[in-house]
Amino acid sequence: MEYMKTGDTPSMASNSTTNINKILCCECGTPIEPNPSNMCVACLRTHVDITANIPKQAVVFFCRNCERYLNPPSEWVQCSLESKELLSVCLKRLKGLKEVKLVDAGFVWTEPHSKRIKVKLTVHGEVMDGVVLQQVFVVEFTVNNQMCDDCHRTEAKDFWRCLVQVRQKAINKKTLFYLEQMILKHKAHENTLGIKPSPSGGLDFYYATDAHARKMVDFVQAVLPVKVTNSKKLISHDIHSNSYNYKYSYALDVVPISKGSLVCLNKKLQQQLGHISPICLVTKVANAVHLMDPRTAQMAEVQNMAFWKNPFETICNPKQMIEFIVMDIEIVRDNEKKNFPGQGPVSYRHVLADVWVVKASELGINENTVHIRSHLGHLLKPGDSVMGYDLQDANINNAEFEKLKQESVPDILLIKKYYDKSARKQTRNWKLKHLTEDVALDTDIENDYNEFLEDLEDDPDLRQNVNIFKDNSKVIPVDVNDMADPSAPRITLEEMLDDLVLDDVEMAEA
Repeated sequence: MEYMKTGDTPSMASNSTTNINKILCCECGTPIEPNPSNMCVACLRTHVDITANIPKQAVVFFCRNCERYLNPPSEWVQCSLESKELLSVCLKRLKGLKEVKLVDAGFVWTEPHSKRIKVKLTVHGEVMDGVVLQQVFVVEFTVNNQMCDDCHRTEAKDFWRCLVQVRQKAINKKTLFYLEQMILKHKAHENTLGIKPSPSGGLDFYYATDAHARKMVDFVQAVLPVKVTNSKKLISHDIHSNSYNYKYSYALDVVPISKGSLVCLNKKLQQQLGHISPICLVTKVANAVHLMDPRTAQMAEVQNMAFWKNPFETICNPKQMIEFIVMDIEIVRDNEKKNFPGQGPVSYRHVLADVWVVKASELGINENTVHIRSHLGHLLKPGDSVMGYDLQDANINNAEFEKLKQESVPDILLIKKYYDKSARKQTRNWKLKHLTEDVALDTDIENDYNEFLEDLEDDPDLRQNVNIFKDNSKVIPVDVNDMADPSAPRITLEEMLDDLVLDDVEMAEA
């Protein structure tokens, strides 16, 4: 009995101890471990809200122009709907999340145009004596529109941080017209704050960031031979954060040469270009200057670095061309052409011919027939008018030209076949777009622009880089006999684009 008594005593003691450690919940009466609130976890959850300090409604700011959200304090980020970037922006707007532990977060679907974003959050919070509660709730964000600083500066139209100035120190501005069409075709002007024409005939592009300005500089360097000069001006300086505010300027100097000009090369450049003749015709100005000898049809290309290393000037520009009348023409045979070792490439699009011409102003008065070899044998026939340079009567002030021997200088150089300008202008059923409409066209610039349009009609390769639009205001001749000059080069309808015209028609009230 003693053994049994001693054996029963520990069992009875443990049961009594267990019953003493358990208490009843003051709300539901469930036995629980003692705690300061005397409530079970279920009842405690109904009385304590761990999300009381977390707002259930908040505001996020959205810029409609650039479609970015404000990431506090001052950063604007690009976010798509229900993305992790947008979720991060929304969570930063909630102040009380530091007091609890965030377990899960996700979006609740809302209508995309409702300007409402709902986020479902799951959090853990310690209440008392290690009791951890979990709670799920939804926070509704209202999307408010607010313009960011970059868009605000863009809308102001007068704020700029970077300036790109494009200039050409030449009498003829046809190269700038070509650059304008290249910019329009490749949409290189999309990031500009504004475009202003300069009185000298160039263009000024204004940008908000240096990266956009450099992108335009790289584009112009890719399509034209240019020389770039950059500078910067200090606007302000914060000594506390050691930050500087600069305004950058880029000056782009385009080659002072245009299509149809005559240039005179030095001996060093002649040797580099396959011993070409010193007097050459500029056939095209693109990413390189394309030259050709009108008397041999030999071609050469001068790249950007090579031109600025050995620059050459224009000795005759297209404004100095005069009209000649073709009296007779004879195609040059292959065995009569001059070939020599080391000669550069020869154009197969042109045909060499011996041409006898007379000045149009002397026709019937003092017909002084002049013989010249020309590259226009595939276009000319007796009786045609042709434009060319009279080097005998021209006043040329050039150091390299004065070094040439008199017998090596031709009397006349024929450049292109002449067509009636007024007739071509009347029958032109296409048009071009421009970067800005604020250009005041004087007589000289208008003549240069008409010459550029004629070059587009004459050269199919040149108009491949230009967007040509159909002009619906002009009547297109159906029959060839309706044209003023059927032989004049024209742009076909297949090469034209339909101009997009948006007519806003107001809806009638019901």
